[in-house]
Amino acid sequence: MSKIASNIRFLRQLKGLSQEQLAEELRVTRSRIGGYEEGRNEPPIDLLIRLSEFFHVAIDALVRGDLKRTNLDGLMKLGKNRILFPILIDNEGNDMVELIPLKASAGYLRGYADPEYIERLPQMKLPFLPVGKHRAFPIRGDSMPPIKEGSFVIAKYLERFEDVKLGSTYIVVTKDDGLSYKRIMQFHKKESAFELHSDNKQYAPYKVKSTEVLELWEYTCCINMNQYERDELNLDSIMNMLRGLKVEIAGIKKTGKA
Repeated sequence: MSKIASNIRFLRQLKGLSQEQLAEELRVTRSRIGGYEEGRNEPPIDLLIRLSEFFHVAIDALVRGDLKRTNLDGLMKLGKNRILFPILIDNEGNDMVELIPLKASAGYLRGYADPEYIERLPQMKLPFLPVGKHRAFPIRGDSMPPIKEGSFVIAKYLERFEDVKLGSTYIVVTKDDGLSYKRIMQFHKKESAFELHSDNKQYAPYKVKSTEVLELWEYTCCINMNQYERDELNLDSIMNMLRGLKVEIAGIKKTGKA
């Protein structure tokens, strides 16, 4: 069975709909839905658009992703852009923290809504994070001291732009600039734009329209890599440090020491 066939069946069953009910919603016959789910036919582009809008899933994810392997509590809707927000979980149902290596960050704009891209990222569990979906993003440049290049910001996904806390820092994902770590100081209602500031005052503030923002991630904590030499800043060393941190925290819990 093709991915689009299994995805249509999976999403329909997730909503508790019969083939006939879904057909009514999409204004097609039940036999067409059956043909798509059995892989005998593939939906044309106009129907893919309707499926995307009905299930709030990107067409790319419908066609190429394996939605059964994604936590669909993560289906998010940002403005008029309907996207699939993939959330990977372990066998126990716990959210995994995906780490975006520096080399993979350039492809984030192409893959942020692609479950296959997210699945290929290194994953880890951290026991001290607050409730919510988190990812670890690499930091470039010197615009946000004391965080230096090679460090990682672990940030929580922000579902609603209305929840932005002015003066706080965020990973901002935009269509043109990709990943940026900045402080959001103002929201200009007339322009519907965020004003982004660097903590390094050598960099001038700038505005980003909310319609250009694909994702916002609120700062939770930072892993500074300053103690490592540049040639030591590789994925293995980072993952080993995080695993060691988890072991230390587990030991504290066992002894009851705060």
